Amino acid sequence: MDKTNRGMRSAALLPEAAREERGERVRLRKKLNPNGGIMKLKLWVSLLAVLSLSAVSAYAQESAPKVDVFAGYSYVQANPGVTGADSFHLHGGNASVAYNITSWLGGVADFGGYTNGNILNTHTSGTFSTYLFGPRVSYRHYSRITPYGQVLVGVAHANAAAFGTASTQNAFSMTAGGGVDYKLFDHFAIRPFQAEYLMTRFGEGTVGTRTQNNLRVSTGFLFRF
Repeated sequence: MDKTNRGMRSAALLPEAAREERGERVRLRKKLNPNGGIMKLKLWVSLLAVLSLSAVSAYAQESAPKVDVFAGYSYVQANPGVTGADSFHLHGGNASVAYNITSWLGGVADFGGYTNGNILNTHTSGTFSTYLFGPRVSYRHYSRITPYGQVLVGVAHANAAAFGTASTQNAFSMTAGGGVDYKLFDHFAIRPFQAEYLMTRFGEGTVGTRTQNNLRVSTGFLFRF
């Protein structure tokens, strides 16, 4: 009878022992890692912060259109290559088409025409045009502003009065410079300025071919597709 009672008491105590054992395991885990819950919370918060920053950064970067078409006004400060000859200015316009191969690299075709009806008060009219091609590198990490730089090479054409040449000439030409575009709408932007060193190699008078170190500044509108 005693043996039976002892067995029944042991069976009744088993659940309580199991509960005590589980409680001991929980207490042991808390001792080993008292901040486990806080660490997990910090991990999730950090992960969400990284994802949010990545999303904001991706949103802030301007997407690159495939084609940019520009048209605007251009000012050229012309500097003859002959020592002692005065510089003069021409006014006109230029247009360009840029095809964006990637978000940062594109190819540009640029055409410009400039004139001065009274060069250095000589009552002679000078005309000057350029046909240029080359690469453009753009920095598209702002939502609306896109700075860029470009190097273009090609041909310049001038009449006799423009640089004091013996006759109408074609010559090698190149530009190096850059500018800034500001997006107003998805398909329309303005170009506040584009400033470039413009080199030409016309033959001047009887002294032969000279290097003309000119300046070109442009501003206008941009259509994006």
